[in-house]
Amino acid sequence: MAHQEARTADPGNPSVLAVLADPTRQSLLQLLRRKPLPVGELARHVPVSRPAVSQHLKILKEAQLVREEREGTRHYFSLDPGGFAELRQYVDSMWQDALNAFAAYVSQQQRKKSRKNSHHKRKDG
Repeated sequence: MAHQEARTADPGNPSVLAVLADPTRQSLLQLLRRKPLPVGELARHVPVSRPAVSQHLKILKEAQLVREEREGTRHYFSLDPGGFAELRQYVDSMWQDALNAFAAYVSQQQRKKSRKNSHHKRKDG
């Protein structure tokens, strides 16, 4: 099964990012931002069948992006803060790498400009 990789809590694993890429799963996560909801309530708000919603929730749960609690016969789903914290750390590290690369580029460009300016001053002097 292609989604087995999503079981790891490693947000750097592309499969977690693939889990988030699905529009139906994005809609489910948006709905769960407000409060925990049962499968039936979630199914009323997305254009797929209830069994399909259950499959999407299973994939989100395996990716540790949602968690499930049972109250009697109802299954309530909510966001899993731990999974999102790990995902945020991953995105933050990517952002930091991008900032570091940009800072290195700017520094390199400044050195080139400085060398070019000092070369012209020597020629003029």
